[in-house]
Amino acid sequence: MAVRVMGNVYRVNGPVIEAREVGDAMMFELVKVGEDRLVGEVIKLEEDRAIIQVYEDTTGIAPGDPVFGEGIQLSVELGPGIIGNIYDGIQRPLEEIRKVSDVYIKRGIDIPALNRETEWDFDPVVGEGDYVSPGQIIGLVQETERIRHRILVPPNLKGRIIHIASGGKYRVTDTIAVLETADGERELSMIHRWPIRQPRPVKRRLPLDIPLVTGQRVIDTLFPVAKGGTVAIPGGFGTGKTMTQQALAKWSDADVIVYIGCGERGNEMTDVLTEFPKLVDPRTGRSLMERTVLIANTSNMPVSAREASIYTGITIGEYYRDQGFHVAIMADSTSRWAEALRELSGRMEEMPAEEGFPAYLPTRIAEFYERAGYMETLNGKPGSITIIGAVSPPGGDFSEPVTQHTKRFVRCFWALDRDLANARHYPAISWLDSYSEYLGEIKKWFRENLGEDWEKDRNEIMTLLHREVRLQQVVKLVGPDALPDSQRFVLEVCSLFKNAFLQQNAFDKIDMYSTLEKQVKMLHIILTFWRKGSEAIKRGVTLLKLRKMKVYADIARMKFTVPNEDLSELDKILARLERSIDQLESIYA
Repeated sequence: MAVRVMGNVYRVNGPVIEAREVGDAMMFELVKVGEDRLVGEVIKLEEDRAIIQVYEDTTGIAPGDPVFGEGIQLSVELGPGIIGNIYDGIQRPLEEIRKVSDVYIKRGIDIPALNRETEWDFDPVVGEGDYVSPGQIIGLVQETERIRHRILVPPNLKGRIIHIASGGKYRVTDTIAVLETADGERELSMIHRWPIRQPRPVKRRLPLDIPLVTGQRVIDTLFPVAKGGTVAIPGGFGTGKTMTQQALAKWSDADVIVYIGCGERGNEMTDVLTEFPKLVDPRTGRSLMERTVLIANTSNMPVSAREASIYTGITIGEYYRDQGFHVAIMADSTSRWAEALRELSGRMEEMPAEEGFPAYLPTRIAEFYERAGYMETLNGKPGSITIIGAVSPPGGDFSEPVTQHTKRFVRCFWALDRDLANARHYPAISWLDSYSEYLGEIKKWFRENLGEDWEKDRNEIMTLLHREVRLQQVVKLVGPDALPDSQRFVLEVCSLFKNAFLQQNAFDKIDMYSTLEKQVKMLHIILTFWRKGSEAIKRGVTLLKLRKMKVYADIARMKFTVPNEDLSELDKILARLERSIDQLESIYA
């Protein structure tokens, strides 16, 4: 459908515009408003009226200004060149805009999301005469050192290839194939568009039985998430939500990271923008940006673009999932997105629900997290999207609507604790309030890859941590000296576990990332200390003697001293621990 005058502005209410005399409009249609052609989207239709959500500053728009209909829904451009780019909430490339704009983005600026001049080496994998189905791979492009981009047939097309480009350099808009469909011939390029509010189709969902390895011990060992899973990270101001998400973006074993800064402070996004290009991917030795897409939508940008930003990010993630990649979406923070919904709902004079949020807030949250999953794609390749959404409850109150509704739709909950953050214990994930419902599904993978002891050791340390909580209540009343050594030893082991295992230094070159093998060995050493130490105390060995063992200091420092590449030192620490306790027992025998 060609661009046409769809109607005229009747009323302006901030980012919400009412247009009258509207003829042929459709829901979620992309529109341009006024002579500056501000980007907007139709969100409500009634008789000859349309309510339009504008994604730019509407200053200067007046009644009578024309509204142009684009004939398509608000969409993103999908093709080579997305990885390593920085976009705003409606996929405008900020790096390119900076070259032609001032400090702030000019109104009505229109720059394609994908560079039209860059040439890519295209390698076809189908031939003329081949029949291709929706989502099938027709060619390959080396997008970055790590990402071999698969050029897909758009999900709504199928037919017979009557022409395919030979290998060579092409721009994203060049015709690389001609498809004979039931409706006639269609030219295919390396780029296609997809509506952001419409999930991309897949063949079927697969079981969530493979963990997303993050390198963060409190997550991988106590509260793991499966690839294709959903996670909420709620926490008050200063508890480390952004830090945790940035650590996951750096070290998780996802193939592609989509980091969505949704309504966050500008200085936090600046940290991401300046730090990520300098970071080295431990798997390739190259820049982390070679597998990362950034959606930067800060709190001073138009509120309506904040509402669209998470859909832009998830659609880009689905595109890479359809190519057979494992994608991790970092949404920071969904509370700011919900606040944008509340503001826009208020401007449209809708009936508010809890705390002023619209009544459809739970539906929108559910629709977002529902787009996660481990899928068999249309071309038969497995791919996944894991969604990790930060929630910023005011005052750290987890009973507020966004946190409560999010909790209904996610299966992994990493609750951040203010007391831990104040004590500089990071990641500040509470081992009492957090949970993971993926344990039952991924324990088979852990058993096959890490041995039989992982599940038993994890359950035992969780039992000890809960036992410690009860003992701490007694200590507050009577003091630790009133407890027998057997109970004080529980407190000692849990303190050692928190400091030597759960606490992780993001600035230490060894401790910032732990392989699963290192985590299993570290946990086994601490539990061996607990098991053999408990037996020694029963035989008369004092807690003071156990504390004074030289190997105790080695255990406390092992996260800093033992690199992931050489875990033999952990075996030596375990042998020294067993030998030291045996020697103590022989003295008291």
